[in-house]
Amino acid sequence: MIAKNLISLFEDSFKQHWALPAMTNYEGRTYTFGEMAEAIDEWHLFFASQGLQHGDKVALMGKDTAEWAIFFLAVITYGAVIVPVLQDFPPADAMQIIDHSESKILGINPSLWEGMNVAGIPQVATILDFQDGHILHASRGTAEVEEQLQQAKADHRTRFPQGMRPEDVSYYQTPNEDLMVLNYTSGTTGFSKGVMLSGNNFAGNLTFCMERKIIKSSETLLCFLPMAHVYSCMINLFLAMATGTHVVILGKVPSPKILGVAFKKVRPTVVISVPLVLEKIYQNTLQPILKSSKVRFMLAIPGIREIVYRKIRKQLTEGLGGAFRQVIVGGAALNPEVGAFLKRIGFPITVGYGMTECAPLISYVDARDWRLRSCGQVLHPYMEARIAPLEQHEGSEGTHSEEIGEIQVRGENVCMGYYKNPEQTKALFTEDGWLRTGDLGTMDQDHFLYIRGRSKAMLLGGNGQNIYPEEIEAKIGMLPYVQESLVLMRQGKLEAIIVPNIQLIEQNGLSLEEAWQEIQAQRSTLNEQVGSYEKIQRFELRTEPFEKTPKQSIRRYLYK
Repeated sequence: MIAKNLISLFEDSFKQHWALPAMTNYEGRTYTFGEMAEAIDEWHLFFASQGLQHGDKVALMGKDTAEWAIFFLAVITYGAVIVPVLQDFPPADAMQIIDHSESKILGINPSLWEGMNVAGIPQVATILDFQDGHILHASRGTAEVEEQLQQAKADHRTRFPQGMRPEDVSYYQTPNEDLMVLNYTSGTTGFSKGVMLSGNNFAGNLTFCMERKIIKSSETLLCFLPMAHVYSCMINLFLAMATGTHVVILGKVPSPKILGVAFKKVRPTVVISVPLVLEKIYQNTLQPILKSSKVRFMLAIPGIREIVYRKIRKQLTEGLGGAFRQVIVGGAALNPEVGAFLKRIGFPITVGYGMTECAPLISYVDARDWRLRSCGQVLHPYMEARIAPLEQHEGSEGTHSEEIGEIQVRGENVCMGYYKNPEQTKALFTEDGWLRTGDLGTMDQDHFLYIRGRSKAMLLGGNGQNIYPEEIEAKIGMLPYVQESLVLMRQGKLEAIIVPNIQLIEQNGLSLEEAWQEIQAQRSTLNEQVGSYEKIQRFELRTEPFEKTPKQSIRRYLYK
């Protein structure tokens, strides 16, 4: 158990960084830590007027904004349990999650509430617009509760006529061992499970990150990943607010054009990203340059090669704002080809690994120490990992000599289990108490982890070889004009369903038929890069994107 109480980290930080900028809506309002404390106090007074008790559930669903973050922090610093719901969940799924969580209050954007109804969430007493601070529906009477909300704001002004001071901040310190966040997965199996995360789970993450100064006071982050996802939530909200870091919330769909402008305007000091951002820059911008005959010639000459690499590194750095110390990639595996190139040119990148059930960190290492193809080093001393060998691993030897198996972990960050789901909770852990990640990989002698794929996605070859489709999909993703792919086994033969990159095809003035012919022609090239048992027998064209979870993982079970 982490000795330092999680909520006390926020209380201390707010007092210490009172006048510094805390949260900014991109192209909108900036809140200092002091102004956030004022807004949090208003919500606390309202919660009390509604009879909210410590441990009660409060759901939050909406667009990422500073006000979203304030409401989130208000709930946990009051002593209640926050239930963040991804705004991309379909209304029916969202209502099922909110009802299952037994939430008593729901903070939501009015536009999202329009697709929902009171009958679907009967346990919710009050539904409010957290952004503008108004009641949308209340079982006790909307007008009455609206008056109570406005009275809470007035009571705050009465309590602090001259405004709050740092010494006025005092929060209920929920014991670290208690439930604090109920985060519902959007897993590829089609069933959402409520992951119970304690204050200690987040305290373990924060203590590790703060000891290693992953982000620092007065630095700036650009948040473009959904904060309802625990990866973004832990860094852009928990860690940032505990360290006095300024977070600018994009609040828009992070298209390449929008991101490019935002990076240059915000100039973040650490970039928190997912692999897709860097992979698309590499595939759409860098790969065509690197394949040109002129550049290939220059790269063959050692002295000139370094000049080319330096120029590319400078362009990449400027494209991401030009002020960052490192780029931290998480949420999914980074394409090995992209990782190898970025490492080769000296780009400051590191890849971490985690899961919702670990709030989320399992492994991380600074960019200076990152090893190619790894996803960092296990978080010693807060986490441990082991590899549970597979019963069959013929033909599955990889880059590392260690045996491939399921990655299993234990430690401070490991969740309490799944809410109201004892069967799934029991299945999550081994008999001796290790959490089953469901990920296959290896671990070297220095405790660096190397992911091969999901155990549920693994395919079995004709002679019993283990085939990891994600590794083949990563290679397919680097072929010209490929947007995404899915490798599967059909009647004993490996095939790949491929979605072309229509935007890139149109930019290059090709028809879909011409581009598909080029993709088809690359199958032999692909098969030269994989083992004999991993060769793809057929490409299948798919013009629509794969159906994905709200966290953008392909729902593999839908495709056979």
